[in-house]
Amino acid sequence: MSKILIVEDEESIAELEKDYLELSGFEVEIESQGDTGLARALEEDFDLFILDLMLPGVDGFEICKKIRAKKDTPILMVSAKKDDIDKIHGLGLGADDYITKPFSPSELVARVKAHISRYERLIGNVQKNEIIEIRGLKIDKTARRVFVNGEEKAFTTKEFDLLTFLASNPNRVFTKEELFSNIWDMESIGDIATVTVHIKKIREKIEMDTSKPQYIETIWGVGYRFKI
Repeated sequence: MSKILIVEDEESIAELEKDYLELSGFEVEIESQGDTGLARALEEDFDLFILDLMLPGVDGFEICKKIRAKKDTPILMVSAKKDDIDKIHGLGLGADDYITKPFSPSELVARVKAHISRYERLIGNVQKNEIIEIRGLKIDKTARRVFVNGEEKAFTTKEFDLLTFLASNPNRVFTKEELFSNIWDMESIGDIATVTVHIKKIREKIEMDTSKPQYIETIWGVGYRFKI
């Protein structure tokens, strides 16, 4: 069920909007103050915002601006003002639509449905990054980036490939020959000592204490495994 936040100081209008939207299957929350509405908009997850322009505390323009700086969630602005300059200003700040009072509740519901549907199609078409996260270690496989406790670490191509391969196959022991064959894309006829060198470099970047690794464990006489 899609969740909507209405920020409107006129109680009768807010309740009317809420009633019609709930009848259409939406979950609706109301805030009558601009500052509290802004706080909830930034801190909570909603699928669409309906903002009145004139609000006590913080006006709709400022709320719109601050939401858009952090979120792509659809914003529908509502105002009694019919001036084009306000509409242009609101849309320029990132609002997706602007509706002028008085309006029919059915028109509001239709616009809300259209914007939520469009947004869902949009985010559905965006490929989400494939990420592995384990105890403070974050491997973004899509962007090929590694973070340790929020700090990004620089990895060479083979270091990244080796770490990702091990992390993608947790708790499985691999011999040096198997790792060499998988990462260097050749039969293990080369110098497999390169695996040991790369493991050492990776540990220096991700382990708090390389003498007591919490991620890549050495299995003596066999090879390595990634612990979870």
